[in-house]
Amino acid sequence: MIFDDRRCELGEGPLWQPDRQMLWWFDILHRRLLGRGPDGAVGFDMPEMVSAMGRVTRDLAVVAGESGLWRVRLDDGEARLFAPVAAGQPETRSNDGRADRQGGFWWGTMGKRGGDDPGRGAIWRWYRGETRCLFPGLTIPNAICFAPDGRAAHFADTVQGKVWRVALDAEGWPAAAPQLFLDLAPQGLNPDGAVIDAAGRMWMAQWGAGRVACYGPDGRLVQTVPVGAPHSSCPAFGGPDLTTLYVTTAQEGMTPDQLAACPDAGCVFAIDGVAQGLEEPRVRLD
Repeated sequence: MIFDDRRCELGEGPLWQPDRQMLWWFDILHRRLLGRGPDGAVGFDMPEMVSAMGRVTRDLAVVAGESGLWRVRLDDGEARLFAPVAAGQPETRSNDGRADRQGGFWWGTMGKRGGDDPGRGAIWRWYRGETRCLFPGLTIPNAICFAPDGRAAHFADTVQGKVWRVALDAEGWPAAAPQLFLDLAPQGLNPDGAVIDAAGRMWMAQWGAGRVACYGPDGRLVQTVPVGAPHSSCPAFGGPDLTTLYVTTAQEGMTPDQLAACPDAGCVFAIDGVAQGLEEPRVRLD
């Protein structure tokens, strides 16, 4: 079903905030932070393109943008840059991102021309005042998500159709070289945003396929869940018991005929009862 009918050009980065019982997400290209909770819908204009969020407190979030990481007040949308990165602005922007179990925050940057900017993307991590570029040379970084025990991370390059898994040390930094987890290129599938459920399974949005696919810890396909728009971009578990799967979608790249045939493209969808998620960790600013 449709959870929110505001049609995003490029919906991304959903995050469930349990202390407000609220879902947040972004319309990247329109520089908007959107939310919906018990009191209805909210929306804030941001200083630049923003795409991913991490919880800090009930009233404060970390948000990834073109220039780096921003502190954003959730009552009024006030944003202040606190961790700038030299990722190639103004030709690059942020993309997928998520907090890790140790309280750090990972996010990807990419060229604004997408697949026409090969190798311009990278994945970054901020942890307790330190920012590192972890994996350069990607094109469209995506599918950043973490094992329940915090000892492994996943990430993808949508253009390559590949998803990697990398072991993490006790502080959440990569402890070994990434290993290939999934190769979806032979199937013509485009890995987008992903999240790990309480059973350690990966739920991945697949751009252009109109679905979220679930993969077991061994990489085997468990099931697929259809989404009511072709460009499914990112999932998040939420709701009071974390059993609702929210999925952002996009209108980007669709022709007028395609949009007429799928007027719900760009909405946020909600699917109940497919699995139980994990509460997203808080980002540590100390």
